[in-house]
Order: sequence, then structure tokens, then C-alpha cells
Amino acid sequence: MKKRDYYEVLGVPRDADADTIKKAYRRAALDCHPDRNPGDHTCEERFKDVSEAYQVLSDPQKRELYDRYGHEGLSGAGYTGFTGVEDIFGHFEDVFSDFFGFGGSFRRGARGRRPAPRPGRDSRKTVNLTLREAAFGTTKTVHLGRPGPCPDCGGSGARRGTSPETCATCRGRGQVAHSRGAFVLTTSCGDCGGTGVRISEPCARCEGGGQVLEEREIVVAFPPGIDDGVSIRILGEGSPGTMGGPPGNLLVTAGIEPDPVFKRDGDDLVVALPLAFPRAALGATVRVPTLEGETELEIPPGTQPHENFRLPGLGIPHLRGRGRGDLVVVVTLTVPRKLSRKQKKLLENLLAEEEEAGD
Repeated sequence: MKKRDYYEVLGVPRDADADTIKKAYRRAALDCHPDRNPGDHTCEERFKDVSEAYQVLSDPQKRELYDRYGHEGLSGAGYTGFTGVEDIFGHFEDVFSDFFGFGGSFRRGARGRRPAPRPGRDSRKTVNLTLREAAFGTTKTVHLGRPGPCPDCGGSGARRGTSPETCATCRGRGQVAHSRGAFVLTTSCGDCGGTGVRISEPCARCEGGGQVLEEREIVVAFPPGIDDGVSIRILGEGSPGTMGGPPGNLLVTAGIEPDPVFKRDGDDLVVALPLAFPRAALGATVRVPTLEGETELEIPPGTQPHENFRLPGLGIPHLRGRGRGDLVVVVTLTVPRKLSRKQKKLLENLLAEEEEAGD
């Protein structure tokens, strides 16, 4: 099913500022909030749509990516949206706090929601590649330091032999209710941090956090033809989720180092060929560099400065599809700084002939 335009979902123009976008989301979220429309699946879907749109348009990086490439660009960068309404409440708790003065849920006499599983955040890493590595593909070992379950407590955060206890304040729900007029609003429990449990005897190794830093190595394969700034997504290798949620992904971005010989132009390679005036005027057979070595090129008589010659199939392999780009050879004219007497005399004679021909 084709997704609607995020600006259309929130009813704002494409040049709307952050404040306009936030106000539009507030109106839409209040109107279709699930607690205001219990059992109305249409309102619930509308609430998910406006929340997804707000998550993208309120984030400058995601908004720029969406403006340039649309939904496909977000998908390619690893953005997956929300897992459900509970995930929205958890993600935008601070936003709903601004709206309502408390947490994300408001109900008449409602009980607090138990914290929902939340996926882990994506991790990002940039790996530098040479132009030749990018052209022909390569593998690189990426060293990662990321949080992982503590081996001493199994991730519970409690000292071995003990267990986390149900929070007495929220009774394990992770949220507490506050009365405000006719409504009962819920917010994360301050005593347990919204987890629903408390740890009286924390694990010494992880200090009750349940996680320690893991050093890992992952081998990443970069395909032939990869360009600068292109990311490879490795599923499940990002930060761990919370409350049983899935881990995030690892996005490894290729950073192509400048090459001393070639300049990349899409899938074409551009190389400068210095030529002395006699060779350009008389023509010559020269050798030009390629990614695989050298090849011969016939320079016709009368070649001009900045004239270029295209050698098909000697550029960068196409990332998606068969074949390769071209090698573009650009002629540059070299002028000697010092001349021998013989060279100077020859050039003076040539200049004299040109002046006579001009007369």
C-alpha cells in the first residue's frame, strides 16, 4: 500500500517550520488519540499515521532525507517507523507531556499502561575505502563497542542469586496515574524509571544497568561500484532493545578517499593527460593510467587543450546492473619553463611563420 505524503498527513506546507509542524501534530493527535476514541480503529490508524509523519518531519536529518528521496530514502536508511501505539507513547512521552502536562496517555478512570517493548536504536559507523576498493569491492573488519547483556546477571541488573522486585509505587505497571479534572493522566513511574521493577541489590559488574560494553568484530562486504556516502544495513547489529524489544540495525557508510590520479564522476573516471605542444600538434601514441594498469591512446594531430577522449568500459563497475562506466581522458597542455637555444630558435621560427600567415 502506497504511503501518503507526510506533509499532507499533517496538513502543513513543505516549507513549514518546526513550530508549525508541532502545532499541527498536537491538533491531529488530540483529535484522533486512541484514549479519546476507544474501539475506533480508523482513529487509531490515523493516530499512527500522524505520529509517524511527525517523527520524520520533526527530525532535521530524517526530514532532509525524506525531502530528497521520499519514503524509499527513509527505508534505505533503516527507518522502520513505530511498532504500535505503545511505542508511540514511549517515543513521544516528552511531547505529550508538553501537550497535556503529564505523560502520553489520558483516560477517564483508566489504569496506567505497562511499558511496551521498544526496538533498539540504529548504530552508525563510517569505513574509509580507497577508490580501487570501492570500484572492485572489498571486505573490511569493523570493530564495535556496543552495550550487551551483562554475563554476571543475565541482563536483569540484580546481583546473582537475587531478582528484580515489582515496583511498589506503580505495582509493576511502569506508570502512575494523576487526576486532572475529569481526566486521569498517566506518566512514567519516577521510582522505577518506567520499567515496573526495582533492584534492591544491584549487580556489581553492570551496577544495576543490566548491560556492559561488548567489543565485537563484524566483517562487512562492500559491493563493487559502491559510492561515497552509501550505507550498508546489517540487521540486528545495533543497540539492544528495551523491555524485550528487538535490537536496532548497524549502518556502515562508505567513505571514499580522494585518489591522486583519478577523479570519480558517477561511474565514470576522469584522468588528466599532460601533453607537450609538439605531441598535441603532431599527434602521438601515449599511455594513460587505468584502474588495472595502463592502456594506449592515439592522440590525433591538432589536439586542443581540455579536449577529452572517452575510453568505454574502463570506469567504475555499475553498483546495480552489469557493465562499467567510462574512462575520460582530459588533455592538458604543458609549457616548459626553460628552453634550450635550439628549442627557442625553433619556436621563434614557428612564431614568425604564423605571423606571416596571419598577414
